[in-house]
Amino acid sequence: MKVRPFLLLLLAVALLLLTLGLGGWWLVVRQSPLNLQHRSLVMPEAARFIPRNAPLSLHLLVQPDRLAAYARAVSPPGQRRQAAAAAERLRDGAFAAAGLDYASELADWLGEEASLAVVAPEGPAGPSGWLLALGSRDPDGARRFLQRFWQTRSLAGADLQISSYRGMGLISGRSALADQISRPLATALIEDRLVLIASGRGVLEQALDVSQIDELNQASNPRLTDDLGRLGDGVALLTARPEAFVEWLGIPAEIAADPTVVGLVAGLSPSGRVLQLEADLDLREALPTLQLDPEPPLLAELRSPASSLVLIQNPAELLADAQIGAPEAWQRLLGPGVGQTLAGLGGPLPNLVAANDDGALLWVQQPRGWLLGTASQAPSASQLQPFLGSDGLIAAPLSRPGVPLQVWTRLEARVTKGDPDRLTASVAGARAEQNGVAWWGEGLAVLDDQLAGHQPPQHLLNQLAGLGAPSAPLQAALAPPPARLLVARWQPWRLLTGLAGSQLPSSVQGLSLSLEPEPGQGHGAALRLHGRLELG
Repeated sequence: MKVRPFLLLLLAVALLLLTLGLGGWWLVVRQSPLNLQHRSLVMPEAARFIPRNAPLSLHLLVQPDRLAAYARAVSPPGQRRQAAAAAERLRDGAFAAAGLDYASELADWLGEEASLAVVAPEGPAGPSGWLLALGSRDPDGARRFLQRFWQTRSLAGADLQISSYRGMGLISGRSALADQISRPLATALIEDRLVLIASGRGVLEQALDVSQIDELNQASNPRLTDDLGRLGDGVALLTARPEAFVEWLGIPAEIAADPTVVGLVAGLSPSGRVLQLEADLDLREALPTLQLDPEPPLLAELRSPASSLVLIQNPAELLADAQIGAPEAWQRLLGPGVGQTLAGLGGPLPNLVAANDDGALLWVQQPRGWLLGTASQAPSASQLQPFLGSDGLIAAPLSRPGVPLQVWTRLEARVTKGDPDRLTASVAGARAEQNGVAWWGEGLAVLDDQLAGHQPPQHLLNQLAGLGAPSAPLQAALAPPPARLLVARWQPWRLLTGLAGSQLPSSVQGLSLSLEPEPGQGHGAALRLHGRLELG
């Protein structure tokens, strides 16, 4: 009978140890920087104080130090210190731009939310400027920060005013911040857990006003709530209205000026050494249902070296509708950009092929020039011949072993010494068929690279597969050199480079993206962008 109490004691000890072990495991997993990869986007508390008409807002939904810890954790052993230092420089530069020193003023209390909004004026005399909202992980941290914040600036000669608005205590005045430029500032403390810093008392009062009226703030915006549910995971949330597209995001002015565009909502999340972007370009009107053509197997047949791949579904409809000014937002927003890109390849053939292809089109950019892949008869060579002939191009058949070729040349007169009437023929394009795919090349050398059956550009194909959007009507993948060139010109990347105080493009190891219409779910339709930026 004495055995039973002993066994019960052993069982109790085992359960206690198991509970402690599970608790410790849960704590380790929860604190691991790698769990940033699976955080769901949530509505930040600061959204209650941000007007819906704010041109731009950016919400960081994790404690800033965890980003540096994540960069260290996913980097190769020899680069961990460098990666963490780059993330810390970016963090410190971002807060310094708002006049705050992260190490001395924020590190000991700042929590998992930091939000910045650019505020638009309401009418000619309305306030405009910026609003910064900082969440506290320490009940006393926010209050201590404000005391030190204004004490330091008061000693530096700031003229302070203490007042009350909507039951909240406000401190305002002109202050010299970390950059030593005197500017108006106003602060408020919300329930000891949220610090509001604004570029003036008017902006701060507007933030307190909209927090009391659901129809005016971001937190009660049903469309933003829907977007958060669709976008999924993320450690940062961006919202933008068309008036901020060009200056802040580098989005073409034609898209910003389109009357159907409501705004942009985007979530950013890490996945290993990849930054993933999910964004919805919200529209007022429904988008057309596109008929996708999975054949021919363009990607499976590709055997050419490549620096970039672009896969487009039904380019004929996209370009034709763009030219006649069709009302569909899909064609109006994307058609001109696709047409200009193809026209920039040189010669009439790329645009002609695309404008007559109602299936799938694969554009491959390789060292020797451009290469296009289509179904064997979409379009056919005879279908394009009248247009090419009117442009002065002469068709001539050639042959490679087992593969018939069609070449288009242009005769040009070149004046040279001793032979003023010499004519030369330049190749404007060539076409070959292989395994049910028609390949159109800038020249014979481009086609030879494909027909020779080299290894496919596997890294680029893996990038497209990584998008997880095989049915997207527009997909693209770029190798490191063109990806670096593209992001170096992108306005947000330039802003990040300035904040970090160092050159960032050299860390880019690849870029891929997809675009597809997203049907409306009660609040209009959207154009979904999925992007993956690979970092070294």
